[in-house]
Amino acid sequence: MPLSRRDFTARTALAGAGVALTGAVGALATAPGALAADDSTQRDAQGRPCGPGYGPLLPDPAGVLALPEGFRYRILTHSGVTTLESGEPTPSHHDGTAAFAGARGVTLLVNNHELRGRRTDWVRPVPLAEGLVYDPAAAGGCTVVEVRQGGETAEWVGIAGTSTNCAGGATPWGTWLTCEETEDLAGRNGMTKDHGYVFEVDPHDRRANRDPQPVRAFGRYAHEAVVIDPRRGHAYLTEDASGPSGLLYRWTPPAGFRHGRGRLRTLAPDAGVLAAAKCFDNRGRFVDDLTRATRTGTVYGVDWVEVPDRDARTRSVRKQFGEGAVTRGRKLEGMWWGDGGAYFVSSFARSESPGAAHDGQVWFYDPKRRTVTLEVLFGVNADPSGGGAADGPDNITVSPYGGLVIAEDGEGVQHLFGATESGRTYPLARNELNIGTAEQPEYSEFTGVCFSPDGRTLFACLQDPGIMLAITGPWRRAH
Repeated sequence: MPLSRRDFTARTALAGAGVALTGAVGALATAPGALAADDSTQRDAQGRPCGPGYGPLLPDPAGVLALPEGFRYRILTHSGVTTLESGEPTPSHHDGTAAFAGARGVTLLVNNHELRGRRTDWVRPVPLAEGLVYDPAAAGGCTVVEVRQGGETAEWVGIAGTSTNCAGGATPWGTWLTCEETEDLAGRNGMTKDHGYVFEVDPHDRRANRDPQPVRAFGRYAHEAVVIDPRRGHAYLTEDASGPSGLLYRWTPPAGFRHGRGRLRTLAPDAGVLAAAKCFDNRGRFVDDLTRATRTGTVYGVDWVEVPDRDARTRSVRKQFGEGAVTRGRKLEGMWWGDGGAYFVSSFARSESPGAAHDGQVWFYDPKRRTVTLEVLFGVNADPSGGGAADGPDNITVSPYGGLVIAEDGEGVQHLFGATESGRTYPLARNELNIGTAEQPEYSEFTGVCFSPDGRTLFACLQDPGIMLAITGPWRRAH
């Protein structure tokens, strides 16, 4: 049933126009130049950090990761250095990751490897492990990293022969959904099968991953991330695409379907309803693009418009909608379920979008109210090489200590940063691994940000060359 203007107006009347309808994270009203030095360097009379973060980032003698005092990191996997159980090298280009509790205190991490196109184009593609290959021509896939209580690690292939495995999402039943950010059909770019799908990877049961099959019901497009509503069973998905910009999707399961390990792959290609978001303001006016929102706390109502052809054989899904039919967003990226809804990111927008330019938005979709709220907004970063302000949020997770932790994929210096419930940001880590030159330094984006099941360890990756890190320290609630 569409959300009427009357319904939406009634739900926002108590808050007043432009005031966020917030969950536990609250309205993260972040100003341009969000990584302000003041937020990480304030100290009390005893010299202890008293700002929202953990103090200034200290240079790393090893040249990998700058962290606040009292924090440390450990490298779990390193492409070209560590090896899989098979003896083959860890694949490169780490991306989306989630952590799961295994038996006897083990932590299991499923790690995407964002390798686009033919495997012959890459030095360290995901190995073609027997029985775990979808398309033998494709370079991407996932590995599973097992971290034991004593600190020992092991790594093996979860799925191979997929392409451009960017983000994804954990399921409530303990599996990983890996997303292909591509629309390549068989015969294009060397592929032997169609791509642009979501696949399920089970970190607990290697046998469950044999003969990988796409979840065709979720559609074929440039998938970025996905979350599952544990109460209603809906899947929410982001699309990172341009010309035109991508969409926010919702998949509604068919009547009688029950989620669980391995059940998604049993769905018919047309099972359930795949629909795209259509937003409108509290006056009932259609909102064509998320860049129209220029203030945190902006609330839009959401209707859902069914996708005509979800497998997009002749026309990309996002191109199947005419003007005024759906709401678009530039570079819809990471997504995480928390506080009863879905947080999702728009990484940046410039002249290709009809609204105001920005260097990052974080939105919250509330399925109960059927609204999206702009929680975090970054103004255009005028000096990304300066190392102060952040730009280009990408992967995201909800912190067990309150607020959000966001991986930066912008220009210049790259950070992990937190956003508090009170609306302030602070740096958690800085990438110091220069993959460029001394004259022209270059720093890879952060990816794969997530916490361990017990909340004691923050995992994150440096995409290039491909390093997975475990960060520990004196975590506390972020104010």
